[in-house]
Amino acid sequence: MSHNAIYPGTFDPITYGHINILEKAAKQFDHTILAVADYTGKPTTFNLEERYQLCLEATAHLENVSVKKFKGLAVDFAISQGCSVMIRGLRAVSDFEYELSLALTNTKLNPQIETVFLIPSLRYMYLSSSLIRQLADLGSCLKDFVPPCVELALAQKYKS
Repeated sequence: MSHNAIYPGTFDPITYGHINILEKAAKQFDHTILAVADYTGKPTTFNLEERYQLCLEATAHLENVSVKKFKGLAVDFAISQGCSVMIRGLRAVSDFEYELSLALTNTKLNPQIETVFLIPSLRYMYLSSSLIRQLADLGSCLKDFVPPCVELALAQKYKS
């Protein structure tokens, strides 16, 4: 039985909320892969390589976490990496319906994959990447929401 987990997502950009979920996963599993998705179904602020690099830098303090890029289905990538658990974060009731349908679809695609929902600490419950992008676009201070590397990258993206 594998004690490895995968935490897939767009991470456009990675926030302290994502990192909080990842830290919780790192305590529960031998190894956790932060899996940065190539296909997101929507336009992204950062390209795959930029998102990957920001995730690497933002998670460098976590010894049993690795960051990998992937294409295709998260369930297929999970199996290819020897992971039987998929981590998903739940912030609010509004996330639940979407996350439940995603988990059920993933189970249908590959019954070997279990979805584990983790809830972020209260101070990160409201955080989302889209909120961060809006704040960055409006020139807001982001230091309480994202790691310094992300704050700098966003400032560079939105300075024009």
